[in-house]
Amino acid sequence: MSTRQQTVAGGERRAREVGAVRWIVYASLVFAGAWLATQLFYFVQIGIWSVVNPGSTAFMRADAWRLARETPTAPIQHQWMPYDQISRNLKRAIIASEDANFVTNNGYEVDAILQAWEKNKAKGRIVAGGSTITQQLARNLFLSREKSYIRKGQELIITWMLETLLDKERIFEIYLNSVEWGRGVYGAEAAARYYYRIPASRLGAWQSARLAVMLPKPRYFDAHRGTAYQAQRAAIIAHRMGAAELPASQ
Repeated sequence: MSTRQQTVAGGERRAREVGAVRWIVYASLVFAGAWLATQLFYFVQIGIWSVVNPGSTAFMRADAWRLARETPTAPIQHQWMPYDQISRNLKRAIIASEDANFVTNNGYEVDAILQAWEKNKAKGRIVAGGSTITQQLARNLFLSREKSYIRKGQELIITWMLETLLDKERIFEIYLNSVEWGRGVYGAEAAARYYYRIPASRLGAWQSARLAVMLPKPRYFDAHRGTAYQAQRAAIIAHRMGAAELPASQ
């Protein structure tokens, strides 16, 4: 190959390299812009929810789509209920079961996250998340049921937004009205009527404890009611309910 040919070949190679770098930079900027736009959407939406009740959540919409295909005659069961019209028994049972430090933490429990990390490492897959009530709400509102560290990272960002823009009572009110309690059953009012045929305001201590037991695996416990584990776990939660601290009105 002549010197001229080598020069031309070298120029073409450098041009391809420059083109590749430019494409990578462009793709990175597009990705970063889309990510920032998504975070802004979440932030604005949460700000709106400080005064407006969410009509649905990501979990509800995914469930509604699934039920529409599998059981068209079984729509989502959900009815919004103001915070003060939901039994204090249920509120105490959920805090006792899911997040004893809900009132005082900033949406995260570092020890729980580290314990979950060690457990996942030992199992070789994601089996635990160490989620607080606020983290669960972040996931229910915007994300999917997929378990991945990318989703967990987004969950933590949304958790920070929730804790920044909303007070604890509002976070808990939205949680109580959006958390899943069975196949197509969402929120305290729907759960109370589905399982006990009473409004959420009338839930007793034992009923509330049994509902709290269901939260980690609501569909499983909907299909497997009255197990020995449920009774044992409900007894533990009922015992702890008296010490559960509820968020104070702002």
